[in-house]
Amino acid sequence: MKLLTSFLLAASLAAPAFSTFAQEAKPVAPLAEAAPAPVKLVKPDLVKGEASYTAVCAACHAADGNSAIPVNPKLSQQHPEYLVKQLQEFKSGKRANAIMSGMATALSDQDMLNVAYWLNTKTAKPGFAKDKELVSLGERIYRGGIADRQIPACAGCHSPNGAGIPSQFPRLGGQHADYAVAQLIAFRDGTRKNSLQMTGVTAKMNDREIKAVADYVAGLR
Repeated sequence: MKLLTSFLLAASLAAPAFSTFAQEAKPVAPLAEAAPAPVKLVKPDLVKGEASYTAVCAACHAADGNSAIPVNPKLSQQHPEYLVKQLQEFKSGKRANAIMSGMATALSDQDMLNVAYWLNTKTAKPGFAKDKELVSLGERIYRGGIADRQIPACAGCHSPNGAGIPSQFPRLGGQHADYAVAQLIAFRDGTRKNSLQMTGVTAKMNDREIKAVADYVAGLR
């Protein structure tokens, strides 16, 4: 009987300790939430793209994207990913241009996609180099860069014929020299800030070299 009493006493003393442990134990962490379903990309609508382009863009860039105004870029056959990026950055203010910012503000992301893919279906008309004295210098820089100043060849990113690399680097072949000069200077001077790579390259170029490259690019095909 003494033995039984001792056992019951020991059990009663141990019970609170067990109860406290049970109350303080941390709950098991819940299972991680399932990853959200991937966003479905909406296909471009070329019919709507043409309609939006005609209403908003054609006055400055011509009916088929082959601008006849030297200060306005040719857009036909341009990579759609590049065009969408530029329109989004005009709209956000990352690329500053009072006219284009106003135009882009009226476009939704879907409108931009539609317009960009429609323009990609339009054939770019060839351009021509005009400055015979500079075109040879422009070709040397475009194809081989300037080694002693660590200026890379433009062809490395924009391809030997100026076709560019889809989704990475824009098409340049046949672009108006006046427009190309303005953009290269804008990169160099910091007024165009939406490509650190181009800012770094143009920072090492003088006006003559920029004009030479732009003139050479105008004749690429």
